[in-house]
Amino acid sequence: MSIPSHNRRNKIAESVIDYTDMRTKIKRIAVLTSGGDAPGMNACVRAVVRDGLAAGLDVYGVRRGYAGLINNEFVEMDSRSVGGIIRHGGTILMTARAPEFCDEAGRKTALENLSAWGIDGVVVIGGDGSLHGAIELDAAGVKVIGVPASIDNDIGGTDMSIGVDTALNTILDAMDKIKDTATAHQRSFLIEVMGRRHGYLALNAGVAGGAEMIILPNQPIDLSAIEKEVNAAFRRGKPHFIVVVAEGAEIDGRTATHALAEVIGQTEYGVRVTVLGHVQRGGSPTAYDRILGTRFGAAAVDMLLDGKTGLMTAMRGGEIIGIPISEAVSSPPHLHPDILRLAEPLSM
Repeated sequence: MSIPSHNRRNKIAESVIDYTDMRTKIKRIAVLTSGGDAPGMNACVRAVVRDGLAAGLDVYGVRRGYAGLINNEFVEMDSRSVGGIIRHGGTILMTARAPEFCDEAGRKTALENLSAWGIDGVVVIGGDGSLHGAIELDAAGVKVIGVPASIDNDIGGTDMSIGVDTALNTILDAMDKIKDTATAHQRSFLIEVMGRRHGYLALNAGVAGGAEMIILPNQPIDLSAIEKEVNAAFRRGKPHFIVVVAEGAEIDGRTATHALAEVIGQTEYGVRVTVLGHVQRGGSPTAYDRILGTRFGAAAVDMLLDGKTGLMTAMRGGEIIGIPISEAVSSPPHLHPDILRLAEPLSM
C-alpha cells in the first residue's frame, strides 16, 4: 500500500493527474550515479525512475556516470528496471571516474549525446566531484539536479548524504568485533576509517563505538602524550584501548595510522592495526539510507518538473530542500561541536 506524501502524489492516487503544462517544458529525463558508490544510491535511482514514470516522463539511465554520457551508454528504464533494487548496495547503473569529462572535448561529446537522446533534464547522484560535473552541465544549458551521495558526509549544505548511516553501522559492527578480541588479549587496536580530509565517520563511529581515542584530520597530536595515556590506561586495568583514526589524518607528514602504530606498539598493550577500507562502502543500505535516497530522488524529479536547475537536494532539520549546487561544493561542512565535546569525557 502506497502512502501519498504531498498533493502531487494524492493526485496520482486519485488518477486525476494533468501534467500537460509541465510536459511542455520537460518530457524526458536521465539519471546517473558517479564517483564513489554509496549504499542507498539504488533507492534514489528507483525513486527517480518511478516518480518520473508516474509523472508521464520518459526515463533513461546512464551507465558508468559521466563516462557513460561520453560513451553514449543510455538505457531506457521502466518500473521493472528498478524492481527489488532498493535493498542492494552499490549502484545498478554502475559508476566510474571520468577525467575526460574535465576536458572541453569530452563535455562536448556528452552534450551531443544528451541532445541526440532528447534529454530535457538530468539527475546526478554522487559526491563532490560529481556535483562539480553537474555544475558544468548546468552552465552548458542542461537542466540538472544534484543529489548528495557520499559515505564521508563531506558535502556542504546538507545534514546528511546518502550512504553515511550504512557506512557508520558497518564501522560499528567491525569495532564491536575488534573490541572482543582486543579485550581477550588486553591489547590496543588502531582502526582506520574512510573520510579523506573530513573526520565525520571517525568522530561519530568513535563516539558511538566507545573508542578510547579518536584521531581527526587537522588535529594537533602529541605522540609522547599519547604513549603516556595508553600506558596509564593499561595500569588502570582497562582491558583494551581502541583508537579510531580518520584516513586523512597526518602526523609530521606521515599517515597518523603509521605514526601511532610505531608509538603505541611500544606500550604495554602492544598494537594491532585494522584498515577497514572499501568494506565501508558495501552492504545492504539501512532503513535510513533507503528512505533518504527515496526522498532525495523524488524531490529531484519534482524540481525538474518545476523547471528548476542547478540545485542540489539537501536535508535540513528533517526537511528536503533545494540549494544551489555551487553553494554545496564551496562550503564544506563542519563537525558538530557537541559531538566533538563529548568525545574526550566518554572515552575515560
